[in-house]
Amino acid sequence: MIPIEPTDAKEIFLETNRLILRPWKEEDAEELYLYAKDPAIGPIAGWPPHTSVENSREIIKGVLSAPETYAVVLKQTGKPVGSAGILFGENGSAPMVDKEAEIGYWIGVPYWGQGLIPEAVQELLRRCFEALGCTAVWCGYYDGNTKSKRVQEKCGFRYHHTETDKPCKLMGDIRTEHFTYLTKAEWQLLKK
Repeated sequence: MIPIEPTDAKEIFLETNRLILRPWKEEDAEELYLYAKDPAIGPIAGWPPHTSVENSREIIKGVLSAPETYAVVLKQTGKPVGSAGILFGENGSAPMVDKEAEIGYWIGVPYWGQGLIPEAVQELLRRCFEALGCTAVWCGYYDGNTKSKRVQEKCGFRYHHTETDKPCKLMGDIRTEHFTYLTKAEWQLLKK
């Protein structure tokens, strides 16, 4: 099997009813910091809160510039309020094989409960299955992250397995991670 090659997302813009998913830009650092500094966001997802606008700028350059990583931008304001991306191979934490991907995401606290991240994830699923040739997509969430679990359920992912004693490198602790899974065939049935 041939592994999926991520596309350089510098020119890719995806659109939903309320969102534009576009590449992160260094100029987004202030908006990123506004939400990513909140301790309710990063730690439950496995990364420390941002410490400054400059810290956010460095994360844009070093982490969020990865292929298939998108700023979740509200059409209404033109400003990013979260992030979503597609991971391949060793870049994810799921046990992916060839032609599989993993989706990760977060959104600022003021936008919780509005269905924005499920909307973004649905668009990334479309991209995975229609443009990137994926046969299945994984998602994961750490114990206690019920909001992330709910997003995955809304998007049709089904529980696959749980891994215990997983090192969370960025937070320096050990966690339990639950994985969900969605095949292309299951996704096509959900679209009907």
